[in-house]
Amino acid sequence: MQSIRLKKTVAIFILGICFLKANSQPSKDSIQIRRIFDMALTDDKAYENLRVLCKNVGNRISGSKAADSAVNWGYNVLKSMWVDTVYKMPITVPCWSRGTVERAYIYHTDLKLNITALGGSIGTNGLLKAHLVVANGIEDLERLGEKGIKGKIVFFNKPFDPRTINGFEAYGACVNQRYAGASKAAEFGAVGVLVRSMTHKNDNSPHTGSMGYTNEANKIPAAAISTEHADLLIEQLKLKPTLRVALRMNCKTLPDKESFNVIAEIKGETEPETIITVGGHLDSWDIGEGAHDDGAGIVHSIELLRLMRANGYRPKHTIRVVLFMNEENGNRGGKGYAQWVKDRGEKHLMALESDGGGHTPRGFGISAPDSVYNIIVGYRSILEPYGCHVFKKSEWGGGVDINPLKLDSELTINPNMILLGFMPDSQRYFDFHHAKTDVFENVHKRELEMGAGAIGAIVYLIDKHF
Repeated sequence: MQSIRLKKTVAIFILGICFLKANSQPSKDSIQIRRIFDMALTDDKAYENLRVLCKNVGNRISGSKAADSAVNWGYNVLKSMWVDTVYKMPITVPCWSRGTVERAYIYHTDLKLNITALGGSIGTNGLLKAHLVVANGIEDLERLGEKGIKGKIVFFNKPFDPRTINGFEAYGACVNQRYAGASKAAEFGAVGVLVRSMTHKNDNSPHTGSMGYTNEANKIPAAAISTEHADLLIEQLKLKPTLRVALRMNCKTLPDKESFNVIAEIKGETEPETIITVGGHLDSWDIGEGAHDDGAGIVHSIELLRLMRANGYRPKHTIRVVLFMNEENGNRGGKGYAQWVKDRGEKHLMALESDGGGHTPRGFGISAPDSVYNIIVGYRSILEPYGCHVFKKSEWGGGVDINPLKLDSELTINPNMILLGFMPDSQRYFDFHHAKTDVFENVHKRELEMGAGAIGAIVYLIDKHF
């Protein structure tokens, strides 16, 4: 009897050891994700692709010859990867030229101001001279009124709030003065606007960006000024409140041109009719090299396909990478893609956009029904060892290019689809955003590789479990 009991006790002990061992073993998901990161970090192609895009193609504003070269580059890179399908989707894009002259200075002094025209601005039609009035954002125009603004250049000087931890939230609180400031100031009789650059950094590099006009008959020129020279202007105004600024720019809008989104696919093995879209935008502003914005997102997306192929992973759903054109000044690529998907009657499970730069990955913004969101948040534990700990509910979507798939009421494909926005660390992104300093040398190789691994991991998890 004692022998039987002893045998039972030993059997139970052995079963317990086996159970503990089984549950201490890495899951299939964690093993696959380890492989994805290992390959991204040791056999990386993203950094070299970024170097070629930045150095051989350079900046690539929509409608330019460089943008045409970027399309051809993207198509050829994708074609060389042995994916199932590569093609170009035609779109029509706006074409704006910065021109050859961007000058500003304090009139009757030798104090030059470092400025750059905002994308979409008209020129000054010669030399524009006017007194300056300072506004702390668009909301400050009402206080100044027509009496304080008419005939003057409005200087929008609302800075990033240093207390706001997330850089994109600080940007969102200020950027309306850049985009809509000229039209709003014109309503009060302004003759031009200067806008403090959208950055935390105190330097002498002005940051461009898009602006728009609400009234075609009442356009005034608009330029960004570096943060150092914005502060200089404030000091000079304290010394001489009646100073005048002289401004000369010869930028202009040209006729629209044909361009392309570039698309590549790996067909799904069991649900090929259901699409997972991953992308970034191929265009950039015409200063710098568009390395963080959005060369990083482009090479992240291309690297996803390579990591899948190299790991021998055959996705359940069709994985489609889209190199979008014209995110910066029109979103024709994103809207055109959503319309194209709708016209084809395609079924989309998820779309992910990488347009936050090549910095260290922190996580993902998630727009999805609560039940789906809760499942994705459950992936935090498996991605936390790689630095991805932020899984944030997002109402705005995943990015400018993919939002029309779900958030544009005229183009919505599937209101329940998942939108993901890749979220790298944001502390240094706006040092380079839309500036001449956005160059290949300011992207850290390992941080870029970690981003590619993070995107590969989340796409793998959603493809497998949905």
